[in-house]
Amino acid sequence: MNENVTLIPAKKRVGNRIVKEEKPKLRVAAYCRVSTDSDEQAGSYEVQVQHYMEYIRFHKEWQFAGVYSDSGISGCNTKKREGFMGMIADCMEGKIDLILTKSISRFARNTIDCLKYVRQLKEKNIAIIFEKENINTLEASGELLLTIMASLAQQESASLSQNVKLGLQFRYQEGKVQVNHEHFLGYTKDSDGNLIVDEEEADVVRRIFREYLEGASYRDIAQGLERDKIKTGGKRYRWHISTIQGILRNEKYIGDALLQKTITTDFIEKVRIKNDGTVPQYYVRNSQEAIISRDIFAQIQEEMVRRSNLTSGTDGKRKRVYSSKYALSSICTCTKCGDIYRRIAWNNRGKHSIVWRCCTRVEQGPSVCNASTVQESELQKATVTAINQLLRCSENTMQILEENIKAALADDNSEKIEQINVVLEQKQRELVKLANEGKNYSALADKIEILQNKKQKLLIAKAETEGVKKRIAELEDFLHTANQMLTEYDELMVRKYIDQIKIYDEKFVVCFKAKIEIEILR
Repeated sequence: MNENVTLIPAKKRVGNRIVKEEKPKLRVAAYCRVSTDSDEQAGSYEVQVQHYMEYIRFHKEWQFAGVYSDSGISGCNTKKREGFMGMIADCMEGKIDLILTKSISRFARNTIDCLKYVRQLKEKNIAIIFEKENINTLEASGELLLTIMASLAQQESASLSQNVKLGLQFRYQEGKVQVNHEHFLGYTKDSDGNLIVDEEEADVVRRIFREYLEGASYRDIAQGLERDKIKTGGKRYRWHISTIQGILRNEKYIGDALLQKTITTDFIEKVRIKNDGTVPQYYVRNSQEAIISRDIFAQIQEEMVRRSNLTSGTDGKRKRVYSSKYALSSICTCTKCGDIYRRIAWNNRGKHSIVWRCCTRVEQGPSVCNASTVQESELQKATVTAINQLLRCSENTMQILEENIKAALADDNSEKIEQINVVLEQKQRELVKLANEGKNYSALADKIEILQNKKQKLLIAKAETEGVKKRIAELEDFLHTANQMLTEYDELMVRKYIDQIKIYDEKFVVCFKAKIEIEILR
């Protein structure tokens, strides 16, 4: 045979019939998704899966390659759609030749995402068939139609998002509070969907508030809860500092609710940010049963501000970090420079001892502040002596405490707060009316903000007054029930009753939270 001639063998025949080589079957997969996890939609999900399994097996030239699905997940982006991303990965690995899906909106409501994956699959010669729109992405007109239809789907999603926002606005105006109780420590829901107190969890909330007022730091509280194997609202044993902060700041524990704390800025990416006044907020009083009293909550807010803005020095410009390790930390102050005293393990000429020294003297030397060093034992003894003096002079002390209560009551801001509440309620109604009519309400919103700030200052002042009254009552109760003098230093008692210890060269002045001062000579 000539070397330029190639032999083409005859096709196999059975009798007079040519036997055709079988074409490989198309490996066909389906993708389905439902938007919510409600019972009705869950039924739709099951129906879709069953439909595609039967539909693919019905076509003899197709081979079933699986049904990929996502349930209860938004179609606005593909980041959290595990079924979708698994299908794309299998396509890239050559396991799928064709994808069936109900519609573009089921596949993706984001035009960019939709076209991105269509083109990615097209490069692999993998088609997507959208049943509702009758589009095959490998056909010539497929991408043009797809672009138009995907844009419409995205507009539909944007419209839906806007409708949801408006619906929430109306709910907020009606004062209807919606809370995910599954991650909300202290509350659960009854059969009617109303928030009710979960007493076991509520005890944990009360413990957090109590320990913070007793001087514990966020970290102390978190470590204590972990040590006692107490679960968070999310049913985990790991407590973060931010979790403790969030609980202490949450107004829902006093029975109120601030609505629209955060807003969605991008309906596709679901980006949520803190509402800094971009849209109105709504404060609902007595929306559920309280776990923490209002005066305790106000004291907590006051203490959080105090700790975060802890300064020292006569000019008040030295920033200090709050320490809860020792009861005497941050409460011992130098009367010469105004700074606080720090606990130091001292080695003076080979003699080891624990002392307290002025921070300015430690950091800048005696030429700036020559405050004396104090032995820890001397400070502890002074607190014991001061408490025992109160116990010995209990009748005189009681008279002073009664006078302090009268002074606190005379300084109450309840009437002023109530007057502001009346004006605020009126202006809130005006604001809602303007908002519903689509009119500009910025000037009115500014007036409301000024009133709210004024009210907040009065509330803080009232909380301080309530705090003083409570501390007076606590000290009165202690003086009535104590049956013997203190014989040794008590860390818990110092945290509970003593506010400050002023250190002079010749004396200490022990200042109690109940507004009583006792001088102790050194």
